[in-house]
Amino acid sequence: MTTLNRPGTPEGHVCGIDTAMEVIGGKWKVLILWALHEHPCRRFGELRRLLPGITEKVLASHLRELEADGVVHRVSYDEVPPRVEYSLNEEGKRLNHALQPLAAWGRERPASRGPEEKAGQGL
Repeated sequence: MTTLNRPGTPEGHVCGIDTAMEVIGGKWKVLILWALHEHPCRRFGELRRLLPGITEKVLASHLRELEADGVVHRVSYDEVPPRVEYSLNEEGKRLNHALQPLAAWGRERPASRGPEEKAGQGL
């Protein structure tokens, strides 16, 4: 799912977060990046097993988008049966490194918060 550039700025981006969200937006892309970081150089089926709940269609689509965005490297081997492996390239590794503080924030956040804790809290 590629995000369309926003009108109002020459490049269509408001800030760096806007640009980053264009690459990682969606439910599964960050989890795909994590899986490739934790388990480098994986085949499609291996990635699907690492991400329970993702469909083949969504995984294939997101991998194509991440490759087009220049963060995932795809290698196709001329073998029978065909073999394709995915890994993070340098930009993908940089992106994962940038996401580490967000992951730390998520780990430190209480698993469940009561309604009174959520009330009155903005973004």
